[in-house]
Amino acid sequence: MNRLFACFLICTVVALAAYRSTVKPSTSIPPNIVFILADDLGYGDLSCFGATDLRTPHIDSLIGAGVRFTNFYANSSVCSPSRAALLSGRYPERVGVPGVIRDDTTDSWGYLSPAATLLPVYLKRSGYHTALTGKWHLGLESPNLPNERGFDEFYGLLEGMIDDYTAKLRHGKNFLRHNRQPISPPGHATDVFTDAAIRYLNARRIIRKPFFLYLPYTAPHDPLQPPANYLRRVLTRQPGIDTTRAKLVALIEHMDANVGRVMAALRANGQWQNTFIVFTSDNGGWGPGKANNGSNRGVKGQFYEGGIRIPAGVAWPDRIANGRVIDTRLQLMDWFPTLLELANVRLAKPVDGCSFRTLLTESNAQPDSIFAHRPLFFVRREGQDTYKGLQIHAIQQHGWKLLQPTPFAPYELYDLTTDPLERKNLANTDWKKRDQLMKHLMEHIRRGGRVPWQKG
Repeated sequence: MNRLFACFLICTVVALAAYRSTVKPSTSIPPNIVFILADDLGYGDLSCFGATDLRTPHIDSLIGAGVRFTNFYANSSVCSPSRAALLSGRYPERVGVPGVIRDDTTDSWGYLSPAATLLPVYLKRSGYHTALTGKWHLGLESPNLPNERGFDEFYGLLEGMIDDYTAKLRHGKNFLRHNRQPISPPGHATDVFTDAAIRYLNARRIIRKPFFLYLPYTAPHDPLQPPANYLRRVLTRQPGIDTTRAKLVALIEHMDANVGRVMAALRANGQWQNTFIVFTSDNGGWGPGKANNGSNRGVKGQFYEGGIRIPAGVAWPDRIANGRVIDTRLQLMDWFPTLLELANVRLAKPVDGCSFRTLLTESNAQPDSIFAHRPLFFVRREGQDTYKGLQIHAIQQHGWKLLQPTPFAPYELYDLTTDPLERKNLANTDWKKRDQLMKHLMEHIRRGGRVPWQKG
């Protein structure tokens, strides 16, 4: 069996594992699902992930009530592709989103495929009510508005960022919507999205129908604009702290307080026990913002570990024991089949992600060998002079990683097992490993752009 065929086999097994997974009832009542997604939160920017200059007691307690993941990866180092992978279970370029979607049509690098069936669509078919309060970033017009892609309720931001957390405009335009209607709610964006999430939870309090609440914050994405009282508290607590870092810390601590508000609402409404709650980030932390990506090299936008390795945790009081740590290598697209399996929903067609439900609900479960052997792929398409509209890619498998820093730079090869900080580029010395990973990567790129007559 040659290496290329082995790659085909692994990819096929991954798809079939997700497609054919047997759905096992988890409880008599399917769990509610609350998925909280931070924006550009670095791997080391939570107390429970090692930060010493910030305090995130609410997120820490959420993750401490269940599982902390130490080896979770985004599907890209920027926003839109990772969100497309999360909500579709597919590699982002396979659903039309290899790069960031922007309101500037001359600098927009994705279009969500109409053929992609998103997570809320599947959940709705199984009786869930679905809501998004926060950042969408997968389309600015029909047919790619949230209400058209499976969300019963939308209160949030269509664009990928705002120029001011209080004014909440982007390039002078208002991209905030309640369903299809423009809105201009007062207050800090993080508070506005939390307020909407709590209103939604309160409205579902006496309705037994399960719900899916997707809460993607814009924090701590730039601009670094925390409320004044949060910044003041950080500066008072840590005299001499770098001013930029202080703003980021305050923005994260403000987000943490809002996560605490969501948790309090779930408890007050009697929804806490049977709600599956996820907290994670879409990619690594932003370099100019002085993000803490742990000991990892690199930042948002890059395929070094700091740009793609993300903090992640989950709690489900009814079913998951607290204080657990899972080291299995996972990727954002794996949430899609996992959440559907927890909700007792059978997939209608294969996806690229793999369900890790058993790792969550069975404390003695061993990782399926597929997680150890499958390659993880990463993509980013971008404009600007650095990229000129082209894509960069990376592959990670068996502790090795092959990546291209820019479309015009040579590929770099790292042995993460012995060189986790990615300091020693082996591309020109370990030709055999480089060529092996390159063949896998080229096949992945071919599959992502194949035309109908190409099989497999």
